[in-house]
Amino acid sequence: MTKIKTIAMAAIAAMMTASCSETDYMTFDTARNGVYFTKDTLNFSFGVTPIEVTSYTCKVPFRIMGSISGQPREVRFSIDPALTTATQGVQYNIGEAVVMPDSINGFIPVEILRGGLEGTYATGYTKYRLHLVLEENDNFTPVLDSLSQQHLLSFDNAIEQPEWLNARGEKVWDVATLGVWHPYKFIKMVEYFHALADILPETYKKMVDAYGENLEHIPYGDPYVYRTIFKKYIYAPMYEFFSDPANHDMITGAYPDFPFDFPSPY
Repeated sequence: MTKIKTIAMAAIAAMMTASCSETDYMTFDTARNGVYFTKDTLNFSFGVTPIEVTSYTCKVPFRIMGSISGQPREVRFSIDPALTTATQGVQYNIGEAVVMPDSINGFIPVEILRGGLEGTYATGYTKYRLHLVLEENDNFTPVLDSLSQQHLLSFDNAIEQPEWLNARGEKVWDVATLGVWHPYKFIKMVEYFHALADILPETYKKMVDAYGENLEHIPYGDPYVYRTIFKKYIYAPMYEFFSDPANHDMITGAYPDFPFDFPSPY
């Protein structure tokens, strides 16, 4: 019986050792200086970003295998022209990929140029694609599967309905409170939300933590914890703005199909 227990314990220990070795291998196997993307796709849209923001730098993340170094090390990559629709210098600029000293993580900096993104709400927005491929150099060799060696960054200037999801994972928009969905409503909603930074700074910080900087994630589309604040500082100003005849021509000039149906919150 003692012999059987000893064999069993040894087997368990061997399994644990193998498991740890496999996990550590991904980042600390000093025999392999490998590199791989940690995500195969990223999507970016300027969306409700203020119009004065003319560029944004997306950081395409990658990770290395092997030992860390006290020196910065360059990671080589290329752009696949067959799968890329964006033009460098027009829709984007791209920088060098470097693993910083004492780190296993790095990124490829891609600056998205808003002025080069075509499309309008009336005509539709062009979605651009930038396909990146890791390449071998003296520092690193692409590893893992082929998907881990390629990355697709897509971007546009569109305003999409936010990812407010119900219990079934479906997008929701509170029609009773906001009227039918329209991008301009969301633009004004985020605008008045940001104004809270000066009115209720501490509460604003908590709301950003809960819902995102641009209200990207409101659970079930209902900010019930801060509903009173939303009603007073967001819904009421939105109703007044959309109901003011002085704003009508400006709104329809930019959005001819805008539905003037924003409900009164009072």
